[in-house]
Amino acid sequence: MTITQPATKRETTDDRRRAIAAAARRLIVEKGVEGLRTRDIAERVGINVATLHYHVPTKEALIGLVADTMRDDFRAQSLLRPRDHLSPAERLEHEFYDFSEMFFEYGDTLAVMSELMERARRDSVINAVMRPILAKWHQMIAAILGDGIADGTFRPDLDPHPGALMVMSTLIGFCRGPDPSPQYFERLCAELRRALYPQIQVVRD
Repeated sequence: MTITQPATKRETTDDRRRAIAAAARRLIVEKGVEGLRTRDIAERVGINVATLHYHVPTKEALIGLVADTMRDDFRAQSLLRPRDHLSPAERLEHEFYDFSEMFFEYGDTLAVMSELMERARRDSVINAVMRPILAKWHQMIAAILGDGIADGTFRPDLDPHPGALMVMSTLIGFCRGPDPSPQYFERLCAELRRALYPQIQVVRD
């Protein structure tokens, strides 16, 4: 009797690229961008360096692949909780909640983002990759603030674009701050609310 071995699932190009991105992200979290070495990525994925270079031939391609997976994470989170129909105050609270969820439950994404943002100041390749991600986030928060100013939710003298940068900087700063606890995160959000609203208003689901 001939025993037929079960067919082994063939790894697709997308599977391989996801594995490369995951390995790169883990290395960035563990060692920072300075510790990102192609041979280490290849070893973790179980491929040789030549195969790695076939999928990501340059540093820009590698960082771009990592950025793509981060965008996928943010997009999936946004699709999970639609918010276009919500008020500006509710949409702002979604931003706080999403960031908190990403940090406390899926910390890899924000850790990588924080590391790349820090390095982008000194690295033109990383800066070019990160700029569109940050611009999109800034645009989203500025739109929330602009809508809230228009309907009287937020301070009438608030400038939405610097306001959006303030929100972004505060949230990202939390990733590198002295106290990574949920309680401290809520204190930061409370200060942001005090800065944005004409009077103290606490909005919760």
